[in-house]
Amino acid sequence: MAGSAGKTRRGGRAARVARRSGRSEGAPSAIVRRAIPVYDLLDDGALEAIEAQADWILKEIGIEFRGDDEALALFREAGCGVDGNRVRFDPGHATALAATAPARFRMESRDPARAIVLGGDHAVFMPGYGSPFVTDLDDGRRYAALEDFENFVKLAYASPHLHHSGGTVCEPVDVPVNKRHLDMVYAHLRWSTKPFMGGVTAPDRARDSIEMARIAFGADRPEDRCVIQANINVNSPLVYDGVMSQALRIYARAGQSAVISPAIFGGAMGPVTQAAVLAQTHAEILAGVALSQLARRGAPVVYGNFNTTMNLKTGALTFGTPEANLSNFAFAQLGRRLGVPVRCGGQLTAANTADGHAMQESTASMLAGVLAGSNFIYHAAGWLEGGLTMSYEKFVMDLDHCGMMLRMIQGLDVTDEAFARDAYREAGPGQAFFGARHTLAHFETANYVSELPDPGAYETWMENGAPDAQRRANARWKAMLDAYEPPAIDPGVDEALRDFMARRKAETPDRWY
Repeated sequence: MAGSAGKTRRGGRAARVARRSGRSEGAPSAIVRRAIPVYDLLDDGALEAIEAQADWILKEIGIEFRGDDEALALFREAGCGVDGNRVRFDPGHATALAATAPARFRMESRDPARAIVLGGDHAVFMPGYGSPFVTDLDDGRRYAALEDFENFVKLAYASPHLHHSGGTVCEPVDVPVNKRHLDMVYAHLRWSTKPFMGGVTAPDRARDSIEMARIAFGADRPEDRCVIQANINVNSPLVYDGVMSQALRIYARAGQSAVISPAIFGGAMGPVTQAAVLAQTHAEILAGVALSQLARRGAPVVYGNFNTTMNLKTGALTFGTPEANLSNFAFAQLGRRLGVPVRCGGQLTAANTADGHAMQESTASMLAGVLAGSNFIYHAAGWLEGGLTMSYEKFVMDLDHCGMMLRMIQGLDVTDEAFARDAYREAGPGQAFFGARHTLAHFETANYVSELPDPGAYETWMENGAPDAQRRANARWKAMLDAYEPPAIDPGVDEALRDFMARRKAETPDRWY
């Protein structure tokens, strides 16, 4: 690919500057735990009313599982009402079936220091997912290629503010549809050591992904440890297509995690009122969690959602709105009551470029997810155009905000050291604290320091060409790729992964649809 974004940078002046700055790109991050309380929006009565409405939907309307006779058989054997493709649950039945899902679970990594925990008071941030386009200031908006996918995997690996490598970070459209899952899983395993997601768009792609995890982690590991995840999208309203339900069962039977994520936009895939959307989402998730547990008791799942509002005059999606943000608080409460880890959306925006509009919506959406107590935040970096585009510049702008959010959830230090009594004795009344020993001991860690270049005083900023945030971010992502160093991998494992990919690609002709 022509242009700067298509080149993986390594070495050079920018890399030396990044190393001298002492920043921690690529350094293993500790498991992140929340030290601040969550915000509970609804009281028990309101939550019980939503759960009762979800039970009404499951009993009176039901959920359709299309193209998956085995799923229908599992539900029938469990005592559900099955009429054609439609499955109905008596009140409380789906919740009871979901009860064996773990409240939290550990997800392993090739580097044990990068393992994550989902659930409880843990927080995990993941980059954007699913965009067919990418953009940057140099080459503009274009279809994503495998090289872009690999670049975003490397950027996510290089940042201490993302704990998960993601899944389809962007769609590499230069690789055949039926084979690109192999290249994506390989990229996550080769260019990162953070946890990742595998393919779900066909049963064989799910099996291939799990087999590659077996190669990387050992033949027995995917059976007794969670090493790979699936993102399961519900075809709302109230439908699981056979591709998704089969992928859900394949991952569950292998003991791997599934994030069950209805995508309901009020007025389109569900009613316009948020209470109805909450209940419908809860019903759809319950049905998926129940299926995962029927496939394998104790299979790890995440209570996911990707819900937002619409402009009811134009039909355009809207993000960061008060209604969507309030729903995130309620979703997190419903997931905690169910007793499974919770996923909410992150830095979401409908904006077409990484401007003030984009950052306003993204900040509002991200803050709601963090304060709600989400354990797993998708789309924490890079999202533009309602998910159509991954932006290199917005990726690092979002990373900066992720760092701020992670610092905030660590809470406030109220200890003897934080009270700095010796600094008062040293400086005394009327004196600055810049040179105090306490200041010198803590100046590097006392406050969050932005990873974007400081624009400086107005006169300096003007002399440097008045670079705005996007231009500063443009320089930043290039410096990160310059400084990127690939993690080590066992040569035998790497060869086995490549051999598996070559064999699987040779077995079928290319398909571009």
